[in-house]
Amino acid sequence: MGDLLYWAVVLLIAALIAAAFGFGGWARPAMSGAQMMFWVAIILFVISALAGVFRRRTEKFSTA
Repeated sequence: MGDLLYWAVVLLIAALIAAAFGFGGWARPAMSGAQMMFWVAIILFVISALAGVFRRRTEKFSTA
């Protein structure tokens, strides 16, 4: 998941640089890609966090 966030930040920086230089045609797709990768990373983080919580909860009940 670290690579996903890395590429989201790279695309965000590329979009900001393109927008600063007036390349709006390049900035929009880069910003959309960064936004999409960011939300995918957040969703994957939430899913893995919930899986870890549920796994610990079932291990706690199975050992008792």
